[in-house]
Amino acid sequence: MLTRRSFLQYAAAATAWCQQPSGKALRLGVIAHGPDADAAIARVSRLNFSNCQVYLDRTDATAAGSLRQALDKYRIEATSLIVTGPGPEVYDFISGPATIGLVPREYRAGRVARMKQGSDFARRAGIPGVQGHCGFIPENPNDPLFGEVVQALKEVAGYCKQNSQTFRCETGQETPVTLLRAIRAAGLDNIGVNFDAANLILYGKGNPVDALDILGPYVLGVHAKDGRYPTDPSQLGEEVPIGEGKVDFPRFIQHLKEVGYRGPITIEREISGPRQDEDIRASKAYLEKLIG
Repeated sequence: MLTRRSFLQYAAAATAWCQQPSGKALRLGVIAHGPDADAAIARVSRLNFSNCQVYLDRTDATAAGSLRQALDKYRIEATSLIVTGPGPEVYDFISGPATIGLVPREYRAGRVARMKQGSDFARRAGIPGVQGHCGFIPENPNDPLFGEVVQALKEVAGYCKQNSQTFRCETGQETPVTLLRAIRAAGLDNIGVNFDAANLILYGKGNPVDALDILGPYVLGVHAKDGRYPTDPSQLGEEVPIGEGKVDFPRFIQHLKEVGYRGPITIEREISGPRQDEDIRASKAYLEKLIG
């Protein structure tokens, strides 16, 4: 049974979903992560962002309440919840196909359950979207694995839809055409894309500017990240600070506007320590000039 507080949070999430894509101008955010919700959201505020994607260690009802309290305290908008696991996830070309996302049969049931749990957490915390990797979706639509992934995606997105949320497939392991094919095969209107500008390069799957021609209508979120194409057939390309890699951010931002995207651009820097904050601040200053 919904309490008055949870009803209001649910209604807020429903309103946010119905308004997708957002009518707000492009705006910069960052990923909030860590074991403590207040500390994670305080960092978002300290870095001078108004919004964030959330990746937290706990997804129980108590944690959802703590997160909502922190978001209200610091006046931060949470745009989506990032869900990973359970089980190993090895981000390379050798072990990746058997460990990442919804593709591996061994971990699929647990991951579908985790995403549903994340959806319930997001509903309690008033977050309008859930996102995660599907994995190395087969390019051959006749491969049995393709149909299995589509059914898993449909199950997860259908659950999110009941919670008045979107589900965003993060780009990376699959080509843009393959991801588009899977989304259309799932056939639900709340499935979209969290478009990671660097992942397409890191996995050697495409140019992010051109990929917007394919996935543009489905973009519900964006990761601003930079990287270089892989040269070792076993390892992904190298992630680097924004402006030092192969993502053409001036053209990318312009093309986002051209395809009609009006929403958050979430800076992601996948390192730890003081350098991470330094790079995020530098990226923010650089991207603000492009967004206008």
